[in-house]
Amino acid sequence: MSIPTGIGKTAAVVLAWAYKRAMGDSQTPRRLVYCLPMRVLVEQTAKVAASWFSSLEEAGLIAVVPGIHVLMGGELDNSWDINPDQDALIIGTQDQLLSRALNRGYGMSRFRWPVHFALLNNDCLWVLDEVQLMGIGLTTSAQLQAFRDKLGTLLPVSSLWMSATLNPTWLRTVDFAMRADNLTSLELSEGDRRTEQVARRFQAAKPLERAELDPLDNNAVAELVLKAHRPGTRTLVIKNTVKQAQELYECLAKAKLDANLVLLHSRYRPRDRTAALERLLAEPKEAGTICVSTQVVEAGVDVSSSTLISDLAPWASMVQRFGRCNRDGTLDDARVCWLKPDLSKKKATAPYEPEGLRDSMVMLEGLRDVGPQNLPSFTAGAVEGQTIRKKDLVDLFDTTPDLAGSDIDISRYIRETADLDLQVFWRDLPEESDLQDQDAPSREELCSVPVQDLAAMREKGLAFWAWDHLEAAWVRPGNLHPGMTVMLPARGGGYSRELGWTGDKKHIPEVLPTLSAKPDSDKGDSTAETVWQSLADHTNAVVRELEAILEAVTPEALAWEGVLLAAARWHDAGKAHEVYQGAMTAEAESPDIETTWAKRGGGRIIYKRNGFRHELASALAMLEEGLPDLAAYLAAAHHGKVRLSIRSLPHEDRPEEPDRRFARGIWDGDRLPQADLGGNVRLSPMEMDLSYMELGQGPKGASWTGRMLELRDDPTLGPFRLAMLEALLRVADWRGSRREG
Repeated sequence: MSIPTGIGKTAAVVLAWAYKRAMGDSQTPRRLVYCLPMRVLVEQTAKVAASWFSSLEEAGLIAVVPGIHVLMGGELDNSWDINPDQDALIIGTQDQLLSRALNRGYGMSRFRWPVHFALLNNDCLWVLDEVQLMGIGLTTSAQLQAFRDKLGTLLPVSSLWMSATLNPTWLRTVDFAMRADNLTSLELSEGDRRTEQVARRFQAAKPLERAELDPLDNNAVAELVLKAHRPGTRTLVIKNTVKQAQELYECLAKAKLDANLVLLHSRYRPRDRTAALERLLAEPKEAGTICVSTQVVEAGVDVSSSTLISDLAPWASMVQRFGRCNRDGTLDDARVCWLKPDLSKKKATAPYEPEGLRDSMVMLEGLRDVGPQNLPSFTAGAVEGQTIRKKDLVDLFDTTPDLAGSDIDISRYIRETADLDLQVFWRDLPEESDLQDQDAPSREELCSVPVQDLAAMREKGLAFWAWDHLEAAWVRPGNLHPGMTVMLPARGGGYSRELGWTGDKKHIPEVLPTLSAKPDSDKGDSTAETVWQSLADHTNAVVRELEAILEAVTPEALAWEGVLLAAARWHDAGKAHEVYQGAMTAEAESPDIETTWAKRGGGRIIYKRNGFRHELASALAMLEEGLPDLAAYLAAAHHGKVRLSIRSLPHEDRPEEPDRRFARGIWDGDRLPQADLGGNVRLSPMEMDLSYMELGQGPKGASWTGRMLELRDDPTLGPFRLAMLEALLRVADWRGSRREG
C-alpha cells in the first residue's frame, strides 16, 4: 500500500480488519500484527485504535471488542498469548515483533519464545507500516513471508507493507522475489484524489528554504528556531541524532521561553515519553509550542506544524518529515527550512550514509515548495545487509542455548549494526550479595539504550547485571547484545526525566515501583494456584481446555487432534516422580497423602534435585508406552524448557554412580510409580530410560534429538505448524491451571 502521509492508512487497515472479523469472515486472520519502526509510534497507534473500537462498540457495530496488546518489552507484557482463539490487535516495534517471529523474543522470558513464534507465524495479518524506516527489518519481513509460504503454516499468514514512499523492489529478496513481482498494489484512485480532504492535502503549500548555517552548531540553530517560531503555532525541529536533539533542546531551554518546549526521542522510559508526546500533541497555547525531535516524529505521529526545520536525511525520510508541516493543507503561512551539512564530516552525516544525503540534497536544491503535488518521485535502492535464509530460520527453532549460555544472534536481521539497542532499568541496589531479591522489571521501568553506550560506561567502571535464566541469578554479563535487559544501579546515573537517556553519571534517575514478580528461570517452578489439584483433575481440565480451543481455532488442527489430546493427557505424567511429589509437600501440608498432586496452594516449588523437569519424565514415559514422537515432543515442550535436545546442565545435582546418565533432574533408572491421569488412563510403574539422550541409534531406536529433528523437518509439519501445535497445548495447560486455581 503506497499512499501519501496523512490520508489514513492506519485507520483503513485496522477498521477493515475489525469489520471483516465482526462479519465472521473466516479468511481474515484473528490477529492483526501491526509492526512499526519506532516505539513512540506504537503507543499512539494503540491509543487511536482503542478510541476507534470504543466508538464502534458504542454504536453497536461490534459485539466483541478486539483486545489491544502493546509489545514493547518487559517480562510480564505477554498476556495476549493465552487467548489464541480471540481476536487481537498486536502492536509493536520491529525489534519486538521480528525477534519474536524469529523465536528469540527481545525483553521476554526465553521459555515463552516458542509460543510467540507460533502465534506470530500462524493466523496473522502482518501490517508493516512506515517500511522506509525499517532497514534490514523490511528484508527480514519479506523473507519470513516466503518461509511461511514454503514451509507451510497451520493457519494462513499474509503481509501488507505500507509507506508513503514505498518502492516495490525493496521486497525482491532472495526467497520472496517471484511473489514480490505479483503482489496486489493499493494506491489512491483518481476519484480519491478529487475528494475535498485529499485534494486539500495534496495541494498544501509548504514553501522551502535553506538555512545558511552549520547544523552541528546548535547555538546557531537555536537562534534560527527562535526567529522562525510564531506565537500560537507549533514549530517542529527534527535532528538526526538523540545527542544533537538534546543539545539543541538545552540551548533553547536557556532562553527561558514562554512557549511550551518539548523534547521527543526514542530513549525515554514509557511514562516520560508519553508525557512528552502529550505535550507535543496538545493544542498550542498563546506562546505556542516548540518541539525538538529525532526521527521518531517523522512517521506515524499525527501532528502538524506551521514551521518545520529539519536536518538533511535520505529522501524517503525527508518526504515523511515534510508531511509533518501543514498536514491538512489549511495553513497559508507554513514554511519548511532544511539545514545543509558538510558531507565530508562523518559527525555531520550520522546516522546516515553520505550517498543518501547527497541524493537528497540534489533533490532539495531544485525545489521551492515541498507540498505533495510538487515532490518529484525518487526511488531509493534496496537495503543492504545480512539476509536471513531458510536454514537460519530452521536453526532458530531450537531455543536451547549453547554450553556457555549464549544464543544465536538475530540482531543483524532486525536492524543495522549501528542502530542496535538493549533495555535498561534502574534500582537502588544494596551489596551485590543481596541482588538476588530484585524483582523482574516492569515495562514502565525500561529504557532503550544503545549497546555501545552501555559498553562505554562499563569501561569507565560502571557495574551492572543481567538475569541468567539457567542459573536463576543476577550476574555480571559478558557480551552485551541487542534485546537483552540490564539492571543498573541508580547511583550510577545516566537518565534524566527531561532529557531521557544521557549516560551522564550526574543525572540520577528516579527508581520506579517494581512488579513484585521474580524473573523466570530454569530452576524450580512457581505456582499462582490457591487450591490443591490432583494430577487427574488437572489433566482433565487441560484436556477440556484443549478441546475447546481446537473447536474455536481451526479445523486445520483436527488432523492432529488425536496426538494433541494424547499429549494433553500425558503432559504431566512425570509429576508422579518422587522428586516432584516430595517438593509439593515439603513446605505445605497435603490434604491427602495418597493422592498424586499436580498443583498446590501457592508458593515457589523447590526441588531436591536442581533443574528437575517433570515434563522430561512425562516424555520418557510416553516413549516407553509407545505413544507417537509428536505427542512426546508436545508434552516435553509444554514449559519451553525441554524441546529438541536432552542434556544435563552445569548446576544439576549428579548421581553418585559416575556412569549413570542424568539430565534435567532425571536420573537413569529412576522409578515412576503408577498414577491416575484421568479419562480412564493410568500411568503404569516404569523405569526412566535416558539412553534417548545419546546421539545416533540406541537400544530403543533413534535418539531424542534425531526424532525431534525429523518432526521439525517433516514437510507435513515443519517449524511453523509444529510450533503452533506446541503453543496450543501450552495455552490449554495455562488456562486449565488458571480455571482450576
